[in-house]
Amino acid sequence: MRNNYYITVNAVMEREHNTIYLFYKNEEGEKQRRIIPVEKIYAIYCYGNVTIKSGALSYLMRHGIVVHFFNDYGFYEGSFYPREKLVSGDLLIKQAEHYLYHEKRMAIAREFVKGAIDNLLVNLRYYERQDKDLKEEIEKIAQLAMNAELANDVKELMAIEGNAREIYYKAFNKFLPSTFHFDRRSRQPPANRINALLSFGNSLVYSTCLTEIYNTQLNPTISYLHEPSERRFSLSLDLAELFKPLLADRVIFKLVNKRIIGEDDFRKELNACLLNKVGRKKFLQAYDEKLKTTIKHKSLRRNISYQRLVRLECYKLIKHLLGMKDYKAFRIWW
Repeated sequence: MRNNYYITVNAVMEREHNTIYLFYKNEEGEKQRRIIPVEKIYAIYCYGNVTIKSGALSYLMRHGIVVHFFNDYGFYEGSFYPREKLVSGDLLIKQAEHYLYHEKRMAIAREFVKGAIDNLLVNLRYYERQDKDLKEEIEKIAQLAMNAELANDVKELMAIEGNAREIYYKAFNKFLPSTFHFDRRSRQPPANRINALLSFGNSLVYSTCLTEIYNTQLNPTISYLHEPSERRFSLSLDLAELFKPLLADRVIFKLVNKRIIGEDDFRKELNACLLNKVGRKKFLQAYDEKLKTTIKHKSLRRNISYQRLVRLECYKLIKHLLGMKDYKAFRIWW
């Protein structure tokens, strides 16, 4: 089994023969060398200043390893995306066709929004069962889900999804400690602790979705809910809407409510609030554990990891594009 690999120090990656080494300094300033087990790595997440020499980069490419880069603030900057090994001209044409024809695009985009909203509701209903007064928020979000059925264009769907998330985020104040109070969503930079966690977690989910897309025949630049862009893999944004409630939000709830992350795990910079190195490591550990968590799949009738759920979502979308089976977005069923 291959695992995700997280680099949280400033480092240089070099290749010597068929071995990749990571050179860095520990907290005492001493030079360290670590072997990177390429054959056991699924994807690499780089935080801080990480330099990859050409020989090492070529070796990673040969093994089909996607490398995601985040800056010192934890914001996603880009990905090294190896040459695609799974290519289908027929699927690419179908993918573009479903974007170009309004009704076909709306069918997929609407399902993304409905699935995302349903997953928000699953999270809130969990806390409602814990005697939190969330009836009003749940009713409002459920109504927005119904409105999505009547939306006429993608912009209207995006607005509905945005309104649902705004209500959802404000509901956090009813089950998270007051030190993580949510006022409004702020991204670059995050204005407070809860926004810092949301931005950090959402970047990870986006990267996870991109990794899974790479391992299918889908083209990551053709999307349906978000507009395709020259500067981003927009299909990852579409899929991330479905999985943020499961992979990012639930990690945040656990870390905050169990006091695993606290005030000391953040740092203030001008108008920004950011996770410090210790807080970042805590989040990455919890996120990786979440990806490895398994659940018995309803139709496959076997245990699969949460990360595998993202790949299965890609396969479902492929079947829809090829006219094999109508797409039904992922919903948390447990």
